[in-house]
Amino acid sequence: MGRWRPPEKQGSPYITPEGAERLREELQYLWRTLRPEVVKALSAAAAEGDRSENAEYTYRKKQLGDIDRRVRYLAKRLDVMKIVERRPEDLAVIRFGAWISLQNENDELLEYRIVGVDETDADKGFISIDSPVARALLGKSVDFQANIELPERTARYRVAAIRY
Repeated sequence: MGRWRPPEKQGSPYITPEGAERLREELQYLWRTLRPEVVKALSAAAAEGDRSENAEYTYRKKQLGDIDRRVRYLAKRLDVMKIVERRPEDLAVIRFGAWISLQNENDELLEYRIVGVDETDADKGFISIDSPVARALLGKSVDFQANIELPERTARYRVAAIRY
């Protein structure tokens, strides 16, 4: 018998229109393109005979399970998403969807965008609304000084610019 674990806390339901579109496209691709290909390959592998020593069958079975798991997740997640299409009324304050320029202790400018949990991408500078940096900055304006607790240290940032 396994150990009981409390369910994971769901992330914030907010998402940008672009992020929602990407999730819908991924769902369509998985369901209409990739899954039929994998089912076809699985059927061909099953027809080869002894399944206990058939690596192709085992791989395709696992791949199909992974696709179905992702499809279920995306379908449920898209149902609860709240697409934030409007810009906030006060553009001088950091809200969801804002591009933020932060200046660190070394006077380097870092640029981030606050997006939904399903859109985070460090390479693009997209940070989750649930991240420590975003939580510390929401509702703040230009020239705000923030001490942000990061996993390895406390960082000091100044909000240099906000744009939507």
